Amino acid sequence: MTSYPQNTAAIIDPVKLDRLAEVAIKVGLRLQPGQDLLLTAPVVALPLVRRIARHAYEAGAGLVTPILSDEEITLSRFRLAGDVSFDRAPAWLYEGMAKAFSANTARLAVVGDNPMLLSGEDPAKVSRANKANSVAYQPALEKIAGFDINWNIVAYPGASWARQVFPDDEESVAVAKLADAIFSASRVDGEDPISAWAAHNAALHRRTEWLNGERFQALHFTGPGTDLTVGLADGHQWQGGASTANNGIVCNPNIPTEEVFTTPHALRVDGYVASTKPLSYQGTLIDQIAVRFEAGRIVEARAARGEEVLNKVLDTDEGARRLGEVALVPHSSPISKSGILFFNTLFDENASCHVALGQCYSKCFVGGDKLQPGEITAQGGNKSLIHIDWMIGSNAIDIDGIRADGSRVPVFRQGEWA
Repeated sequence: MTSYPQNTAAIIDPVKLDRLAEVAIKVGLRLQPGQDLLLTAPVVALPLVRRIARHAYEAGAGLVTPILSDEEITLSRFRLAGDVSFDRAPAWLYEGMAKAFSANTARLAVVGDNPMLLSGEDPAKVSRANKANSVAYQPALEKIAGFDINWNIVAYPGASWARQVFPDDEESVAVAKLADAIFSASRVDGEDPISAWAAHNAALHRRTEWLNGERFQALHFTGPGTDLTVGLADGHQWQGGASTANNGIVCNPNIPTEEVFTTPHALRVDGYVASTKPLSYQGTLIDQIAVRFEAGRIVEARAARGEEVLNKVLDTDEGARRLGEVALVPHSSPISKSGILFFNTLFDENASCHVALGQCYSKCFVGGDKLQPGEITAQGGNKSLIHIDWMIGSNAIDIDGIRADGSRVPVFRQGEWA
């Protein structure tokens, strides 16, 4: 059984936790007066959820609706439910969420559960449940992927997660360490986190301005196990840090974030690439991924660990074998410097350059808010039920930008901006 220490709240600095809640509302969402908020979180994160709700109402929120999950209830399903359960998902809930987003409700997700929770469960059941959930979630996901509303993800240091990250420490020590790491990465360990985020967003914006000015047709990644050319979508646009959602609200979808990212061309990715960090996906650790692309599609895929799950992911649909995102993160990012493997993509992707299998973001096109789905596809955007980031950067990776005339511009050298 999963157990939580009774004094978890006392272990976590309440001042920094409150700053994180404030940043989630004022930086992550920039919640507007009268705007409703839909909030999902594990039950263990209630101390943060309560603070988020308070800051939301102080900012003028109309209605805050929390939806909580629990590790033990999740495990009960996989261990006790009948076989039919694993091909089902609460479509009614996701349809309701999509309806809420259509009415301009903001979305905030708190992560904090054990990322390896399902590692000991039947991988076939996990795969079936994930696919059913992906299909049912599609109406809501389209609103998020299309950046129709302001949304945000933040993290809470749950005890079971902390034990995975720091397995050699006592539980209270592990929770304290994970809390400090989350607060540092989220820039709430200083006296004025709002100003710190303003400066960080400005730095990321300067990177996107340069990349958008270059209008590269492709990026060429080289390094150990990697020789990959990623063609960029026609009319692509680089994003990073704070961005304007289609409802006109400037928000930071991910806290933390160190990346600048855009949309690859779904048909113009060629070569091979190796992962540089493990991918924790739905309770399974997938490590030492090595894939080969031809004309945008993965035609060979291997992994030293979790290969069966990787192949099931790739078979989700046609778009699952193609890229929906490419992101640049320097090896010297604060999360990389921490040396911590979080087993959580929200953090681990910000330690390394990465790519994402599956669905693209329409906001990564010039005028993307006005493009129809068919136009996004015609410009090279990928469509899929999934969007899964995995890390391909290190201090041994070089990246060149390739212009329309074939000339090359150094973008990264040994993992750093050139």
